[in-house]
Amino acid sequence: MKPVTWFAPAWAFLCGAVASGQLGWSLDVLGRLLLGVLMAGPILTGLSQVINDYCDREVDAINEPQRLIPSGQVSLRHVYTLTILLTLLGCSMAIFLGHQVALFVGIGLICAISYSLKPIRGKRNGWFGNTLVAISYEGLAWMAGHAAFGTLTSQSLAIALLYSLGAHGIMTVNDFKSMQGDTRMGIRSIPVQYGKVMAARLVVITMGVAQIGVIGLLVWWGHPVAATVVAVLLAAQSIPNVRFIRDPEHNEVFFNATAIMLFVWGMLAAAIGLAA
Repeated sequence: MKPVTWFAPAWAFLCGAVASGQLGWSLDVLGRLLLGVLMAGPILTGLSQVINDYCDREVDAINEPQRLIPSGQVSLRHVYTLTILLTLLGCSMAIFLGHQVALFVGIGLICAISYSLKPIRGKRNGWFGNTLVAISYEGLAWMAGHAAFGTLTSQSLAIALLYSLGAHGIMTVNDFKSMQGDTRMGIRSIPVQYGKVMAARLVVITMGVAQIGVIGLLVWWGHPVAATVVAVLLAAQSIPNVRFIRDPEHNEVFFNATAIMLFVWGMLAAAIGLAA
């Protein structure tokens, strides 16, 4: 279930909840927030990772044979059981949080299945596959967080979509380490299609354009403080961006810990600006 992947959707749900302007310190509100974070992170993201690992067991046998399914540490029966349990639990939590949240979760599950399973298997093309993941991990999670506490606004929707665009670039970062296996299995990830350096440039450009869009909208809507914070965080990404472009394969961890972390702090700043 890869706990490291839980952070992005859980954080996006939190940011959406903040953007609603309805958060408080009551037990009811905090309980709903905790439930939503658990749903977005460990439950639904964990589910998507299980599905992806199952569908990737052949390519993982080439790229990372030590992983649980290719190495035989986890049987396919365990995979099926866990998939059913996580699906039931995630859908139940979504329904409890509201029908609109359940709708976003349903769309997210369709995206997760379309990304991994044949015949669609969206991950075979980096542009399409990354779009499915980015919308699910950032946009839908943000919208679900907002909808769990209040009516989703057009401003919050626009910011969620822009951060989904930025997340499209972030998804590419994970593809550099698997270029050999992806090439052999016919998976046309962004690095496979354009090479390491051009793919790294596309990552940086996509993330930057998304954040510039957020800054522009925040200024337009009268949130100059939030816009300034996002702009400062964007400027601070310049150093890790340059380092990543020079050698993306060996600077992936550094880029995740710096540029991407600054990106996600900008999400919270934008959410606070919307709530103000």
